[in-house]
Order: sequence, then structure tokens, then C-alpha cells
Amino acid sequence: MNKYFLMLFAAFFAMSCSKKVEVKGNFAGGSPLERIEFIEASGIATLPLVNLGVDSKGSFSGSFEAPKNGMYVMTYAGKNAMIYLKGGQELNISGAAANFPQQFTITGDAKKNNDFLREVQKSIQNYTSKLNVGELVTKKEADFITSVKKIHADLDQQIDAAAKQTLADSEVKQWKKDELNASVLGLMTQYESSHPQATQNPSYKASKAFRDAEATFAKDHKRMLESQPLYRNYLLSRMSPDFQKFAEKNSGNGTALSSELFAKFLDTQKDTDQLTKDYLLAYVLSSSDIAPGVTPENAAKISTIIKDKIKDSAIKKDLEKIQFVISGPKIGEAAPAPKLVKADGSAFKLSDAKAKPTLVMFYASWNPYIAEGTVPVLREVANFYKSKLDFTFINLDDTKDQFAKTSKAMLSGITANNVYGENGLQSDVAKDYGIYGFKMPSFILIDKNGKIASRFFFNLGDPDLITALDKLTGLQAPRVQEPQIQLENEFISPSSPDDLPGSK
Repeated sequence: MNKYFLMLFAAFFAMSCSKKVEVKGNFAGGSPLERIEFIEASGIATLPLVNLGVDSKGSFSGSFEAPKNGMYVMTYAGKNAMIYLKGGQELNISGAAANFPQQFTITGDAKKNNDFLREVQKSIQNYTSKLNVGELVTKKEADFITSVKKIHADLDQQIDAAAKQTLADSEVKQWKKDELNASVLGLMTQYESSHPQATQNPSYKASKAFRDAEATFAKDHKRMLESQPLYRNYLLSRMSPDFQKFAEKNSGNGTALSSELFAKFLDTQKDTDQLTKDYLLAYVLSSSDIAPGVTPENAAKISTIIKDKIKDSAIKKDLEKIQFVISGPKIGEAAPAPKLVKADGSAFKLSDAKAKPTLVMFYASWNPYIAEGTVPVLREVANFYKSKLDFTFINLDDTKDQFAKTSKAMLSGITANNVYGENGLQSDVAKDYGIYGFKMPSFILIDKNGKIASRFFFNLGDPDLITALDKLTGLQAPRVQEPQIQLENEFISPSSPDDLPGSK
């Protein structure tokens, strides 16, 4: 009996600690060319946790590990919705594709917390639509502080009312209150920066009463720092004037990376705790310097900054991962060669093709750029370099059947190794090369000795790619211009570049 009880207890404990979220749903009118992703919203340099296909009827399903309870961004067809999720939940979503994200329904375990978010958001929008920010920034400081405190109290009360109505969990209620505090702090920063000009009083300086009010809204500093990107933006904006002065004195010839300069500035901020420094430096790294096209020299600098300046292990790990995803394996390293399969089921490895250098392309049929933007140029590149260069096209569709159809329809007539990474974006080859949905199509060169010979490229007209191809093959290609393809994952760069210290 005791043994049976212990088994039940162990099973319950395992279920209660699960981080897996099960997702299923249907968007009427949804297209198989669109994908659904979930991205943790409070992290730094976050990457999609899952990439789900939509079938011809608009249905989708899958699961992913949620790193923590909190807010997640759900993306579909280039549009975003915020959803609160907890590990172990089932999430059921339905609606019309054309109406997302304005209208959709959540059922299952996640319903009550997301009903709360929707209710409180409606009431807050109704309240804030009646505020006149232009009038607020012209008020005398004491009157402004009084107004801000009233705004906060009114909205805090609305959060409590919505939580009571929907039976929301205490943690999602706390998250919304932290977001309110961060929003109010942002309003105070706006007042401080705009009040001198709005009142023609350039000598205005915030008083102790102003700073005390700020401290009240920021009293839960650590929790807000870890969960609220809005709060980090507030902290960056508070540092911006001092950073501007520091940058003017220390930028030298202007060749330093933004993060390199900001790291040196943070070294002078003795009153700022290390975790705050880590989050803010990570923001600057991910929003400015860890980007497509980063040179090997700058990638090395970034690695040193992450290694020497970031102390929090989780933040360090996230930054190292996103840097790998953007840059790929290091030039000169042996190219990863996990098992791939051909359409006929036979095995293939990148290490099998060593007679010539190889241009490797990662792609999927649902990627919007592959058919019209990439394949025509790829044919020209293949025709020009085929005497000195091999080609391997790695498909990352969801199923092998999709791969067989795609490679035959899109890539016929191009002499290449057409192969499939089993399980698509969850395949070993995708993990080894850091491939995500937003990173396709992408290209990398491997030399005839099986070593990485270039960084990743995202369009075939990149002059650096043509230079690398010419160097590997000994040929001299005519230079052509192809429209630049921008990686579209705003969650690598969680906020506007205008929020970067020194950007204004």
C-alpha cells in the first residue's frame, strides 16, 4: 500500500513539475505557407521554442518546453499575440486567420489567465485613451506626481477587479501589476525628458520627491528586471544621458562596437548591481551587435564581452546560443556532418562530398523567399560555379513526403545533393548549424577538406559570399545585386533600436 502511494505521489510530482505545453488549434482560412511560433517574452536574445505547421484546413498541433511560467509571444503570419502560459498546460486556440491577433479564443488550462489579460487590457485601454500625456508633462512636478499616483491606483484597482472576475492565478496578476509599475516609470521618464522643453524651463531637475516616487514603483527591482522588458527599457533610458556623455569622450575613431563601449560605461557605474548590468549589456548586445552579417573579427569581440562581462549563467548561455545561431560554426572548424537522407531513403553526410568545396543551402517549402526570390538566382550561381563547386540542399520541411515534393518541384535541373534532415527544424542538422525558421533560406560554405569556410549568408547577392566563392573556386564571378533579405525575428532584438543608449 505504501509502495503504491509513493508511486502515485511520484507520478503526480512529475506531472506538476512538467514544463511541457501542449498546443493545438485551428485558424479558419489558415495557409500551409504560414507557421506558428512561441517565444518566451521576458528573456534576452530569445529564440522560438517551437515552429508549427498549419495544414490545408488551418489546423495545427505540437508541444514545447516552457522555460518558466510567464508571458509568451505567439506569432502567426507576421502578427503577434501575447499569451500567458504555465508548464504542464494544454493550450487550445481557435479563430479566423484573417482576424488574428485581434480576435481569437483560448480554451483549456490557459483560459482563465488569458481571459484575465484580455479583460484588464480592455479596461486599461479605455482608461488610458482618456489621458492627455501632453498635458501631463506640462504640469508642475508636485501635481504630476499626484496625477501619476492616482493613475497607478486606478489601474491597480482595475487589475484586482479583473483578477477577481476571471479567477486568475496570483502570479499572472502580479505580472500585470509589475507591467503597470514599469509603464508608470516610463511615463515619469517621459516627463523628466519632456518637461523642460514643454514648459520652456531648461533648468528643471527632478526633485527628491520625484526620485522617491520612482523608487516606490521600482521597489520590486529584481523581479521586474527579470520579467519586464519595459522595466529594462526604463533603466536604459535613465542611463542614456550619462552614456551619451561617456560615449562622446571615449568613442575614439567610432569603430568600437556599441556593446564594447556600453560595457566600458557600465564598469564606471559602481552603484549598479551586477544582475542589472548583465541584463542591460545583454540587451545592447542582442539589439545592436549580434546581427546577421557580423564579421568574424567582431564575433570574436562579442564572444570576449559575453565571457568577461556577463556573470549570470543563464543570460550568458542565451547570448552564446543566439550568437551561434546568427554566426554558425566557426570558420576553420570541422563541419558538423549528422545523418541526412535522400529522397530514395539512402543515407548521406556532408562529409561524403569532399572532391570539391560545397555550398550548403538550408531551406523549407513554406519559406516565403525560396521559390520566387532564391531559386532563380541559385540556378545562375550553380551554372557558373558547377565545375569547381558542389551543392548540397538540405530541406527542413516537417515530413519526408514534403521534402520529396519540394525538391522535385523547386530544384529540378540543378545538379546537387538534395537531402532531408529528419524531423525538420528538430533535426540534428538544424541543431548542429543553429537553423531556425527565420534563418531560411541560408547558405554556408564548406571547403574540400570538410571545414567551415564562411559565415552564414542570407542572400546569394551578398558581395562577401561572392568573394568567398571566388576564393574557394578560383573563378571570377560577375557582380550582381540581389535585394537584401532581412531576418524577421524581432524577438532577437526585443525593442526598438531607438531605445538603445546613445542611439538618439
